[in-house]
Amino acid sequence: MADSFFEWKGRLGPMRLVLSDSTFRPSTISTLLADALQIEPDDVVIDVGCGSGVLAIIAAKLGAKRVFAVDKSPDVVEVGTRNAKAHGVEDRVTFLQGDLFDPIGDVQADVIIGDVSGVPDALADDSGWFPTKGGGGPRGSELPIRMLEQARQHLRPMGKLFLPTGTLQDEASILDRARSLYGKILSLADRPIPLPTRLAASSVLTDMIDRRIIQVTRRGSRLLWNARVWELSATL
Repeated sequence: MADSFFEWKGRLGPMRLVLSDSTFRPSTISTLLADALQIEPDDVVIDVGCGSGVLAIIAAKLGAKRVFAVDKSPDVVEVGTRNAKAHGVEDRVTFLQGDLFDPIGDVQADVIIGDVSGVPDALADDSGWFPTKGGGGPRGSELPIRMLEQARQHLRPMGKLFLPTGTLQDEASILDRARSLYGKILSLADRPIPLPTRLAASSVLTDMIDRRIIQVTRRGSRLLWNARVWELSATL
């Protein structure tokens, strides 16, 4: 594994994180999620799409009794375990490799962090943000919706799911499915983010705007998209 490093300056930082070539780097959405997390003492937490493990580590530092962190990256166990050990929570965080909740078994959680890719496949490939090819499906909503459906089976009554969305995906479909599964949802964060020049000039982006899959706004010469975080609650 070829090591690189990332300096996390968000909640409970600074933290130095080891990354590999297949590790998703913490992003603005990671920072928004970290700020939104509400963890009670002795909570069991599942972090889906954990990447470097930074949110799982923060959940443990906030008092979670047990954290299960899952990612499809082939070396997530090695990368995540090294980071958890470096920051003193390796006894409470378990890293698992696989698709969404497949490696979790019948674990029931008080909190689920659902940070899975929500960018359309073609846009993900064009963006250069992702270490592996592909995103969240053709419209950027397919993978998050599948996560929401599976998460409902692992969330304890009155548990909470923290869901990121963005206007660089079919956000309306995701939120419609979230409401149908969980009822009322609460907005926790909403931040406009400038698009990199390379992506703003992409013909793929223009096509998806024209087809109303994604939405961007213009501020002066810059295009912006909005990143959002939601709290979903499992009712009895």
